[in-house]
Amino acid sequence: MTQQDRPATAPPAAAQDRARLPFAGLRVLDVSQGISGPYCAHILWQQGADVVKVEPPAGDWARGMGILREGTSSLAIAFNGGKQAICVDATQPQGREVLQRLAAEADVIIENFRPGVAARLGLDAAVMRAARPELIFVSISGYGTHGPYAGAPATDSVVQADAGLMFCNRGSDSVPRKIGVYLADVNSGLYAAQAVGAALYRRATGGEGAHIELNLFETCAATLVCNFVEHAMEPQRETMPIVAASAPNGTFEASDGSINLVTLNNEQFVRVCQALGQPQWADEPRFADPSSRLANAQAITALIAGVMKALPVAHWSERFRQFDVLHAPVRSFSQCVDHPQARHLGTFESLAQPGIGTVAWAGTPVRSLRRPIEAAPMVGEHTDAVLSRAGFSEQQRQDLARSGVTRQR
Repeated sequence: MTQQDRPATAPPAAAQDRARLPFAGLRVLDVSQGISGPYCAHILWQQGADVVKVEPPAGDWARGMGILREGTSSLAIAFNGGKQAICVDATQPQGREVLQRLAAEADVIIENFRPGVAARLGLDAAVMRAARPELIFVSISGYGTHGPYAGAPATDSVVQADAGLMFCNRGSDSVPRKIGVYLADVNSGLYAAQAVGAALYRRATGGEGAHIELNLFETCAATLVCNFVEHAMEPQRETMPIVAASAPNGTFEASDGSINLVTLNNEQFVRVCQALGQPQWADEPRFADPSSRLANAQAITALIAGVMKALPVAHWSERFRQFDVLHAPVRSFSQCVDHPQARHLGTFESLAQPGIGTVAWAGTPVRSLRRPIEAAPMVGEHTDAVLSRAGFSEQQRQDLARSGVTRQR
């Protein structure tokens, strides 16, 4: 089934009633670009917030990245659905005044510029929170606001290299590799959204707002907490060849695809041997226990590879299911979208994006606390409507547009 043929999945009734969502009525001003800030704002939108996305005349730079079609990028769709988009030229004094007026009505402001840029646009966290202690201001940077790297340029790839993510993703050849997802950016958005929720709870229980500051570098460190603990316990492993924690453990080729196979103990290894039609392997002394198998990982891996390559993935998947073996076929994106469990759970919604068509979209996994997805806006699509709600008169809106301070698509 193609994405165009796939029926839309109706979200749970609890998510249909927006008034019951946790952040219903929360006003968010998203002046960020890229992934980390926009994803934070998008999570809040999914959970009920009203989000206004502010972009310069050239648009969010992420609109030019990823897969591009009809002036829309995959990144813009993934991280901006449902937002109200306004285009403001904040390099002009009148543009900064517009930003400040919108900010004065916001409960949460999100920016991810280099340190000092937001203040130059008139959005100074310290000044604004002094006037409105209840304000929650989110600042996401590459390396933080002080220290030798504070002003250094940073992207997801740069920080993956600088903070250990590429190093932990070494293959058997020990070559570091970029993880094939914007993990530093996405996790920064997740951490930021969680911090906003914590700040809102504190505010609701009698406290003030907060200036939430986080950076991609420390987000990566938090993501790799287990790896750093392992390194502290056995630092010599840093220069050793990459090995799995158990054996057999890895990805094996079948005649028409690949399967990931894992064993953690003796009982599981016996079941693997039975599923492969090789019960005698479990009686060999070199495979007698986890330590022996790990010491002879190359040998058991070669034996399994020799058996599995002769038959297709479907055959081995069925055999492994019969013997309760930890395994999964290596699925492509289209196969994942069509996964039987994904279809049962309604993991992917069908998002109708103007100019693009229907795409499969996965929201936050707690479906009872999110609303159905909506299309991502174009640059300046809602400028006039947003300014009208903010109290700008029709004459003021016309003057701003005529002078090039704002743009309405």
